[in-house]
Amino acid sequence: MKFLDQLLRSNTQNQSLLCVGLDPEPNRFPLKWRGQSDKIFDFCAEIINATADLVMAYKPQIAYFSSHRAELQLERLIRHIRDVAPSVPIILDAKRGDIGSTAQQYAIEAFERYGADALTLSPFMGFDSIAPYLKYHDKGAFLLCRTSNPGGDDLQNQRLSTMENNPHLYEHIASLANGPWNTNGQLGLVVGATYPNEIERVRQKAPTLPLLIPGIGAQGGDAIATVKAAKSTERARVIVTSSRAIIYASDQDDFANASRQEALKTRALLQSS
Repeated sequence: MKFLDQLLRSNTQNQSLLCVGLDPEPNRFPLKWRGQSDKIFDFCAEIINATADLVMAYKPQIAYFSSHRAELQLERLIRHIRDVAPSVPIILDAKRGDIGSTAQQYAIEAFERYGADALTLSPFMGFDSIAPYLKYHDKGAFLLCRTSNPGGDDLQNQRLSTMENNPHLYEHIASLANGPWNTNGQLGLVVGATYPNEIERVRQKAPTLPLLIPGIGAQGGDAIATVKAAKSTERARVIVTSSRAIIYASDQDDFANASRQEALKTRALLQSS
């Protein structure tokens, strides 16, 4: 099944636009596991068990695992998601951006070692840095376009003065992803929830691409404004990520139930948009 079809199925089954980001920080775990990196799988698995029927996707951030030598726990966690939520796609957040044989190895890591359904990529080195991932025709790739961090202005919001109508760099990336780069219909874009007006401009450039939108919750993005700006002909082309607000909803033994309650609230808010 192609990645976009997975998104459509998951959206329909769980009636959700919510993607839960899995960013495990042992120093923020419940008190009983506080500081224990060998409990990364246990912590994340409890979150997944509590939210599997509420989400459109899961997004593990690879650095939170590799920094604690927890790659094997990540492999085990992805297998657990397959068992508990087989229809929910997994987006590996790694923001890879190299070329050639190195990019090929990153593709093997993401799609063969971890078995992710999609991956986040940096397009700064051009189509050469995207092509190796597109050889996996059933997988997806989300290109960083207009990110939620303030420093994104340094490059993404600059105008290309040599081009007709002087588009911003992020608009040019959206046009490339919607056009010549999207050779097999596998591409999506990462746009931050903190810039709803610019999400709308991206949507104009890429009317049908899936948009992965981090930044609601702890980062302050407006969920309703985000969904309205990103709306497409199919709601399943909007994937809104919340990480810390959900997975750290409580530091007590009730943390999994607290995460479920926060996910329920966020899903309802997104659905009402």
